[in-house]
Amino acid sequence: MMKTDVSSLESSFPIRSYGKGELAMCYIPNVTQQTAVNQFNEWVHTAPGLEQRLLDTGMNRACRRYTPAQVQLMVNVFGEP
Repeated sequence: MMKTDVSSLESSFPIRSYGKGELAMCYIPNVTQQTAVNQFNEWVHTAPGLEQRLLDTGMNRACRRYTPAQVQLMVNVFGEP
């Protein structure tokens, strides 16, 4: 019988609600939070179809948090931070 390593099946990055700055800093560390947010917003804007899919989930550009569904969409595009 083959033994399965459960830890390799679990994601190391939890999919949950994140503040925009919090998520941006996960992807772009070692810069100011505003710089990370600005760069991350550029990534979202330039990733083909991502911004529209996020808007379809109810994202509002003025919102300060991403929902777990929105975070999952971004992780699917950018990979785990």
